[in-house]
Amino acid sequence: MRQLFDSNTWQEIFQSISKNKVRTFLTMIGVFVGIYIYVGLSGASKGLDNGFERQFETVAMNTMFAWAQSTSMPYDGFKTGRQLQLKVGDIDVLQNRIPEIEYITPRNAKGVFGDTPGVVVRGTKSGNYAVYGDFPVFTRIATKKIYDGGRFINDEDIEQTRKVCVIGERTQKELFDKEEDPIGGYIRIDNIYFQVIGVHKFTPGGGFESDSDIFIPFTTYRKLYNTGDNIGWLTMAAYDDADVIQVEKDVKSVLKSIHRVHPDDERAFGSFNLGEIFNRIMGFSNGLTFLSLIVGIATILAGIIGIGNILLISVKERTKELGVRRALGATPSEVRNQIIIESLFLTLLAGIIGIIIGALTLKGIDMATQGTDFPYANPTVPIPLVLGALGLMIILGTLIGLIPAQRAVSIRPIDALREE
Repeated sequence: MRQLFDSNTWQEIFQSISKNKVRTFLTMIGVFVGIYIYVGLSGASKGLDNGFERQFETVAMNTMFAWAQSTSMPYDGFKTGRQLQLKVGDIDVLQNRIPEIEYITPRNAKGVFGDTPGVVVRGTKSGNYAVYGDFPVFTRIATKKIYDGGRFINDEDIEQTRKVCVIGERTQKELFDKEEDPIGGYIRIDNIYFQVIGVHKFTPGGGFESDSDIFIPFTTYRKLYNTGDNIGWLTMAAYDDADVIQVEKDVKSVLKSIHRVHPDDERAFGSFNLGEIFNRIMGFSNGLTFLSLIVGIATILAGIIGIGNILLISVKERTKELGVRRALGATPSEVRNQIIIESLFLTLLAGIIGIIIGALTLKGIDMATQGTDFPYANPTVPIPLVLGALGLMIILGTLIGLIPAQRAVSIRPIDALREE
């Protein structure tokens, strides 16, 4: 340990490095590239995780959607091509038969799937906007950010079929004056007056919404557009420990049973499983982290082996010098420690440079993707992983340094002094 802080030790190390600058540089590249790849890929996987969590921060992780289509197989006396229609009563059946469903709510919409949007008028201003009919439970699946002073639809709105609405921030800008508070104001949706109870801030991932959408109570929507018990689609969220892929299959199976559809008809009901997408993203991210670990360690190991080879050559070139040191009284342990310290120094120097350059690269990518739709944010590598990599380099650097160190110790002083 005392030799580690001896200025003569470091003077000899730097003299050895300065004599072979290019060779030393090329040797350190292996360790540098290894730790750089490790930090880069690990940080990139974390950045993707953070990016997707930010994109869908308002949506339950196990969210899925289901809607009715047309049959592709005849069944129970019905012909092929029968157009199906989801009903409000389907919800109770699904909840009773599939206990893995935590939340489920029907949704209706006008102006979303190519149909005519709602005509909204306020004074002399007007526009066409998508109108949704929703239950309060929808916010348990996809959180709606409501500006201060407002609220979303509640149970009393549903029970009393109130003519209230939540408008989007863009709708507010287009229908209300800049300094005007829209809360408590009135707008006319398809010739029916609605009181504004909230303004929602658009966040991605909640389905098909935009920053101009208008939300009204489901019961009010049904009365306004005479939809009866028909619903456009179902939005569901499974429990966290549920198998979302199996839940999706169970939902379709139960719907086929309710609507008398052939069990093998895969076109009768459409679905989109956001939970499955999340699982794939997490799997990809974990795979990227594992890949960074394998590739990084392999490259670091190759680089450290290169350092060991260079030190062997260095020992061979310094045979006479080492012999003089031994003849002047240097102990075998001092010679051995000299070589090991040099090995550790080169390994850690290359590793630290790789960590710094890798971190700067991640920061540059983060700055370049800010303000874009690319799902990437705050790419970081956990400190324990960085410390683990440094610890691994210390261990490997020490072990690989033992080989040239032992070679140096094995040289007899008398033989070294005869070396030409």
